[in-house]
Amino acid sequence: MEKSKVAGKTPMMVDIESGKNYAWCACGHSSKQPWCDGSHKGTGLLPKIFKAHENKKVAMCMCKQTGNPPYCDGSHSKL
Repeated sequence: MEKSKVAGKTPMMVDIESGKNYAWCACGHSSKQPWCDGSHKGTGLLPKIFKAHENKKVAMCMCKQTGNPPYCDGSHSKL
């Protein structure tokens, strides 16, 4: 299995909508960050699929090292 590629060293703030499903890129290769575009094929990594339970702005992890995927937990500060 390949290690995740760092897509950014700061989180990306995005608005998520209640009831909507999302696929967060866990491999770091997607050209549609922070969302999956299928670029993980062959890496052994899979996107994190989640459903939003409320409308809100969230900090999405871009370094792909978070302990709380798909959300930023500050792991980028250790890179």
